[in-house]
Amino acid sequence: VQLVESGGGLVHPGSSLRLTCAVSGLPMESLAIGWFRQAPGKEREGVACINVQEESTFYGDSVKGRFTISRDNGKNTVYLQMNNLKHEETAIYHCAEPKFCASSFYYVLAARYWGQGTQVTVSS
Repeated sequence: VQLVESGGGLVHPGSSLRLTCAVSGLPMESLAIGWFRQAPGKEREGVACINVQEESTFYGDSVKGRFTISRDNGKNTVYLQMNNLKHEETAIYHCAEPKFCASSFYYVLAARYWGQGTQVTVSS
């Protein structure tokens, strides 16, 4: 499985960004896909995850109500819509292929495959 992220950038606090994860190598409709982020000097943090058939989603507590994960199997793409971004959310955002999604994000953080990431910088 190959995952390639895009859509990061430099934005002001309160702004929005939409990240894209392009998936190849396996039928995307068979995959759960998640996002995690890592800021300098900090541990990786699970952000969002979307399961396969149930289309169920999970979000980290700090992003609930502001971030939305969605998928377009026909385009082999998963999106992460991020609204009202905060300074402390500056990080590299990675998409990953977990075994399945869970509220603990264990499987996202332990995923076999993840992309190189896209930098999101929130600064005034």
